[in-house]
Amino acid sequence: MNESSPLKRDAAIIAESIAATQVASVEPEPGSYRDRNGAVFYRGERVFRYLSPRALDNWRRLEQAPFFQKLSDEGRVVETHTVDPLAAGVDLGRWGGIVEHARIPFISYPYEWSFGMLKDAALLHLELMRQALAADMILKDSSAYNVQWNGVRPVFIDIPSFEPLRQGEPWVGYRQFCELFLYPLMLQAYKGADFRPWLRGRVDGIPAEDMRGLMSSRDLLRPGVLLHVAAQAALQKRYSGGGQNVRGALAEAGFGKALIERNVGKLAKLVEGLQPANTKTTWADYDRTHSYDDAELTKKIEFVRRSAATRHWHLAWDLGCNTGTFSRLVAEHSDYVVAMDGDWMAIEHLYQRQKAADASENILPLVMNLADASPSQGWRNAERKAITERGRPELTLCLALVHHIVISANIPLAEFISWLAGLGTSLVIEFVGREDEMVQTLLANKDDQYDDYHPEIFRDLLSARFDIQSEQPLKGGKRHIYFATVR
Repeated sequence: MNESSPLKRDAAIIAESIAATQVASVEPEPGSYRDRNGAVFYRGERVFRYLSPRALDNWRRLEQAPFFQKLSDEGRVVETHTVDPLAAGVDLGRWGGIVEHARIPFISYPYEWSFGMLKDAALLHLELMRQALAADMILKDSSAYNVQWNGVRPVFIDIPSFEPLRQGEPWVGYRQFCELFLYPLMLQAYKGADFRPWLRGRVDGIPAEDMRGLMSSRDLLRPGVLLHVAAQAALQKRYSGGGQNVRGALAEAGFGKALIERNVGKLAKLVEGLQPANTKTTWADYDRTHSYDDAELTKKIEFVRRSAATRHWHLAWDLGCNTGTFSRLVAEHSDYVVAMDGDWMAIEHLYQRQKAADASENILPLVMNLADASPSQGWRNAERKAITERGRPELTLCLALVHHIVISANIPLAEFISWLAGLGTSLVIEFVGREDEMVQTLLANKDDQYDDYHPEIFRDLLSARFDIQSEQPLKGGKRHIYFATVR
């Protein structure tokens, strides 16, 4: 076949069309804009990152570094490799090159993590700093959002944060580490205050000045408060708006690698010693204090197991998961399970149990109050995505949850069923009747305005939006559990 044959010309036209389609299908990540040296984008299920010429040079050095190869093999940094832009059909434009990252199964944010998760993410960041410094590199950023999760294993995703260490340069990410890691951990450890509303309320974390205002005079005696809170707040106040080149002054003063290494080591010791205060919460002991006897619990477990086993699920949610008994059942038939509960200590128990068992990487525990779930926020309300925008479940568990949604949170039953139907998910859902002791407790001190909270109304609403495949009474008919598929 010669060069000008119609077949070859047609093939070339088809190839050009495919390439044009591929370029057009690039979907930018709206939250990836702060670092001008890189930008994340998607093509289908694949995750890529543009790199500036400078960042590309840094990446080439990093990928050859033994410490980075080891971290990648251990799964502590996201698997990354260089991609040929032409082969990928990507127009580089002003960029120097592209890399591809392994996809994180489900994106989460620090204000959805338990204390132990934030602590382990902080320790991972400090360990990466330690190993990078030993190879004359450094992490220029210290954002908690640079850590994601494969199940209960933290993984660092912001590869362009690694840069060569320049002589005399300070650790410019220290302030960010304090605001997004250290201060939230201190807040819960020293004051017994939930750090999650603080992180959700300000995407950049807790400023040193605000943290100092929360610390009493006695708190100054606690480990790390005087140095990392009070001193830093005073320095920031002194130099803010003054036009001084603090970074340059530190470099001229000989702020070297040894000082950074000592600071990182002391911070790691400090973080390791922090423990959450007020560790008793409502549902933390649910797996020992629930209202089922052994026989009824076995019936419930078997129903959930049979329902989950009807097919393999890509993504499953367990809403109101407590300490994860049913999350683990569904995980046997799912690629990934996001286990959510509004009780942070229940999630902490689930996280620590999975971590101690060296469990599989397909259960992600998150602290989530469905009545006030994580919204879209940040720049243009797109930098951080609402929970429903990060991946829709194919199967959702709602076990012993509906009465809390309707009675505790005052959300109409029809609203909740409609929301579930909008997810396009199949359901295993439990209705707890009014004669059940748990509902009686909720109603004891409330004006009973819940005319919609009856089993007949529930079943009618459910069957209007879903196809009920199976159902079973529990606790002598006080409760009913259903398996329903999306219509």
